[in-house]
Amino acid sequence: MVAAAASVCGLASQTPATATAQSSASQIVADMGAGWNLGNQLEANANGYPSETAWGQPTVTQALIDKVKAAGFRTIRIPVSYLRDIGPGPDYTISSSWLNRIQQVVNYAYNRGLYVLINMHGDGYKTVNGSWLICDSSSQATIKARYQKAWQQIASKFQNYDQHLILESMNEEFDGQYGRPTQPCYSNINSYNQIFVDTVRKAGGNNASRWLLIAGWNTNIDYTAGNYGFTLPTDRYRSPSVPAGEQRIMISVHYYSPWDFAGEESGAITQWGRAATNPSKKSTWGQEDYLDSELKTMHDTFVVKGYPVVVGEYGAIDKSSFDSSNNRYRADFARAVVATAKKYGAATVYWDNGANGQYGFGLFDRRSSTVTHQGIIDAIMSGVGSK
Repeated sequence: MVAAAASVCGLASQTPATATAQSSASQIVADMGAGWNLGNQLEANANGYPSETAWGQPTVTQALIDKVKAAGFRTIRIPVSYLRDIGPGPDYTISSSWLNRIQQVVNYAYNRGLYVLINMHGDGYKTVNGSWLICDSSSQATIKARYQKAWQQIASKFQNYDQHLILESMNEEFDGQYGRPTQPCYSNINSYNQIFVDTVRKAGGNNASRWLLIAGWNTNIDYTAGNYGFTLPTDRYRSPSVPAGEQRIMISVHYYSPWDFAGEESGAITQWGRAATNPSKKSTWGQEDYLDSELKTMHDTFVVKGYPVVVGEYGAIDKSSFDSSNNRYRADFARAVVATAKKYGAATVYWDNGANGQYGFGLFDRRSSTVTHQGIIDAIMSGVGSK
């Protein structure tokens, strides 16, 4: 997210899953536990240059990350934008000061034993100043060269980090139109994923065996698991130390369904799930049965073949100013997403944009490093099975 049937092309060419592969996939998902997004920080920008305070958040501190860990989260996703901090070709050198700050924030979590996900977040949004990773642009040769050079630098920077660091190829990459995937845009997304895997694997250190997270069209479940053009990248440069048949690639999707409850900024739909008391305040779709069906599709398409699934974003905005019971349904939604994902072998990472109050996703006050929605946190921990 940015502020303000089940046949998969290319899957048949992959090594068939084994008990080892499924065991590896289930183990990493179990170890990751409940996840949390440091949203609207390192992907924020001012005039196309990354700036962690540009969207109204304070500078990220160790105290905040310690509070997130103390709340029970074991994974932190750190969305990152690079934008105009990538220099001109042919080297496309990323600003050293920006890479160093990314590393510092990563270390806040990594040095506490947490899993950390970093990605390339806002570079693919047409609405973001300085964006360039545009899948329907005519400048694909330049885009792919910049993308390859950027990930080469990022992966080299983190080459000595162990498997607690997971790299994610992109964020919600698509053509900006909310409809069926188009070509050649989807083919270009597949190419980005292949460049990402090849580049990271060859970048030295632990990258040859690192878990890598890739996304399909707009991190949409149907357009990733269905027959719309998604292709799994080959992993030809993976370390020979990884057991044969074991995958080290994860699939990223996001879940904000139904959008009129989870994200639409109005007071019309404020309740969700079987416990809703006012039918007129509950969406006509996207309830527990839909959630189950969507995550079962990801399980049947990827998890059973040894590819873990990560619901890298989910959550629902605060509409308690319209309905005093809203936070209870936000908690019900969070618990259901986490529990259903666990049922189908997927990890989950709650989207926190740092905003509290009306339409905010925030669970913490980042200035005081305090919890603002303990009820939602409790629901998440209940869903994942943590005390």
